[in-house]
Amino acid sequence: MLEPIHADAHLLVLSKPSGLLSVPGRGPDKQDCLSARAQAQWPDALIVHRLDMATSGLIVMARGPDMQRTLSMAFASRQVHKTYEAIVQGVLLQKTQSLQGWDDIQIPLSIDWPNRPRSKIDWLQGKPSHTQWQVIPASSHPNSSGSATRVRLQPVTGRTHQLRLHMMAIGHPIWGDNLYAPADVQALSPRLLLHACRLQFVHPVTAQSLDLHSTVPF
Repeated sequence: MLEPIHADAHLLVLSKPSGLLSVPGRGPDKQDCLSARAQAQWPDALIVHRLDMATSGLIVMARGPDMQRTLSMAFASRQVHKTYEAIVQGVLLQKTQSLQGWDDIQIPLSIDWPNRPRSKIDWLQGKPSHTQWQVIPASSHPNSSGSATRVRLQPVTGRTHQLRLHMMAIGHPIWGDNLYAPADVQALSPRLLLHACRLQFVHPVTAQSLDLHSTVPF
């Protein structure tokens, strides 16, 4: 049974484990997914956005089609702020001097159609893609490795595999990334170390400011 981070008559916020699809895939072996499990408890629950199967963390679901349209518009207009944590290979140095500052990655991406589900860097025809990143001090995590950096990531745009590709593009692939990391970095973790840990948005009905968190499992 799913334990919601937030639940009311209008929307749900759930925490998806790594390895579970957000929505059904093709074939009978890909029907178990977060949306199906949610609908078993809340029959009117409808998907609004997705996380990669390998990514864990917070997902919003709407209660009914009207709320689905409203929330989809909020995501499309960037009124929903998403924060992720990841562990990336190597020592990543912050360029921005402010402790609360963010560095930017702006590299255009497109779907790599012959190699789906992969995406690719595409300087000629790719869509503008923008990620902000911030190093989390090693002192906050005693188990941090000297060969890796824990980072906070905020996707300004929402392209497929954006965070994974952007970190790879700057030379710091995410541990356990079996699509974009080299084999030695894939082998460092049995799962992708990427977690959607925070969602911030204004409730479309109550106007309450929601700031929801999911504990990072790594």
